[in-house]
Amino acid sequence: MTESTRTQDWHTGADGELYPPEPWYLGGTLLVSVYRVPVRELPQDVLSAVSDADARLVTVGGNAVVSAAFVRYTSGGVLSYDELIGSVLVRRGLTVMATIPHIWVDSPQSRTGGRELWSIPKHLGEFRRETSGPRVTASMTFDGAPVAALDARVGRRLTPGTPRIPLTTAQHLGGRTVVSRNTIYATTRALSTTWTFAPDGPLGHLHGRTPTVSAALADASIVFGGHVDRR
Repeated sequence: MTESTRTQDWHTGADGELYPPEPWYLGGTLLVSVYRVPVRELPQDVLSAVSDADARLVTVGGNAVVSAAFVRYTSGGVLSYDELIGSVLVRRGLTVMATIPHIWVDSPQSRTGGRELWSIPKHLGEFRRETSGPRVTASMTFDGAPVAALDARVGRRLTPGTPRIPLTTAQHLGGRTVVSRNTIYATTRALSTTWTFAPDGPLGHLHGRTPTVSAALADASIVFGGHVDRR
């Protein structure tokens, strides 16, 4: 793990784990697929995460907008680790943002910091990832049980430059609601994907579905926790 801030400036979590103060400056690659899932087929824990964050689902024709992403944060940022995210598009008032009901990392620092800073319910998972040219394979298990796997191929550049992508999260955990305004700067590339989700796992609502769109956010620079509202 590479740490670009001195650990003596880090916070000590309730579990004794050290983690960096906000904002977190991270670098890496995000492999993202977006799905349309009928609202009636969303599991209760997703619906509860949205309502607890005082948000409402964004729907299109009765479908929620749900995403899955494998992320690798590389050296040069405050932390380096692997991550699997399951999120859903929501709104609070007129502002569109994301709520993350499901997320796993392989970094205890990220787990504790994500929970204590931004109420993101991170758990520790076991990751495998291999890259061979444009092909990336990744998988994650939790408590020994498979959750998700991805076989992807990164393709052509989709946009010039490194566009700014705003990402706001609305989360509720431990009696506290946190809205964090974050920013990603990345090269956007085409991505062909084959996802596998355990049908009885926490992301089972995505099992057997075909993504509406997929993209790779490569060589990304991420600022997480740039502006935070806690209630």
